[in-house]
Amino acid sequence: MALQTPVEAGHQLAPAPAPVAEYQARVTRGVKILVACIVAVIAGVAALVNANKQTGATTTALVWVGILLLIIAVLGLVGLTPVAPGQARVIQLFGKYRGTVREPGMQWVNPFTHRIRVSTRIRNHETAQAKVNDADGNPIEIAAVVVWQVQDTAKAIFAVDDYIKFVAIQTETAVRHIASSYPYTSQDGSTLSLRDNADEITQRLSTEIAARVQSAGVQIIESRLTRLSYAAEIAQAMLRQQQASAVVGARMKIVEGAVSMVRLALERLEEEDVVALDEERKAAMVSNLLVVLCSEQATQQVVNTGSLYQ
Repeated sequence: MALQTPVEAGHQLAPAPAPVAEYQARVTRGVKILVACIVAVIAGVAALVNANKQTGATTTALVWVGILLLIIAVLGLVGLTPVAPGQARVIQLFGKYRGTVREPGMQWVNPFTHRIRVSTRIRNHETAQAKVNDADGNPIEIAAVVVWQVQDTAKAIFAVDDYIKFVAIQTETAVRHIASSYPYTSQDGSTLSLRDNADEITQRLSTEIAARVQSAGVQIIESRLTRLSYAAEIAQAMLRQQQASAVVGARMKIVEGAVSMVRLALERLEEEDVVALDEERKAAMVSNLLVVLCSEQATQQVVNTGSLYQ
């Protein structure tokens, strides 16, 4: 007997809940409520004191009035919520999101709500040093720092379990992915590399981290690589390779300059008709000039006092 999915069996799947987005909570100026609570406390105490001086129904009425005023004062004081600059309060009532308070100062909200403090200050997170293989398969050590800030407090609280830990894990994941997508250095300069194109790499790193933490309501301000090097086991070999590449590049520049100088010397000799050289003598002259110009050590000069062909 073949198993049927709920859709095939005629059952409709429940729609996915809509993501929670931040909106402004309903608040009242806390200073006004604080003054009203103080007045209510004074009036309640006065009513209870006067109740002892009265008799009959008046005493009972004053007692109830005093108790009611004190209860109102307590509820008013419980609803007072101080909000410091750089912080926000997420309001939750009976399990439902009821808005966010961002305005700093003494605010008053429903005393039966649960208020969650969320920092909206700019933060930075530095990843641990990770060993990753780059696009060429070479092991490298890489670390980065990311500057971030909570932009949507509702998503930060309700969309993920722990938004600080979520940002840390997603940042490390993005750093590893970027490191494995590009080579440490480009041999011909035609492709992006981690060392030679730092600005482009960090920009792509910021874009990838921002896409990963968007669901948590986090904004990525900046990211930078703080460490980038070959792993210890291949560092010496790669250093020798870089030194060899530098030597080859320097030799190429020397040879190009020497050939230009030899060509210029031959052209000037022919233009000014200083001396007539056959092809064999030209080849010998070119050989001697290249040896002198390309040699790493000083050459010994030999003065020919005889004829030109001796």
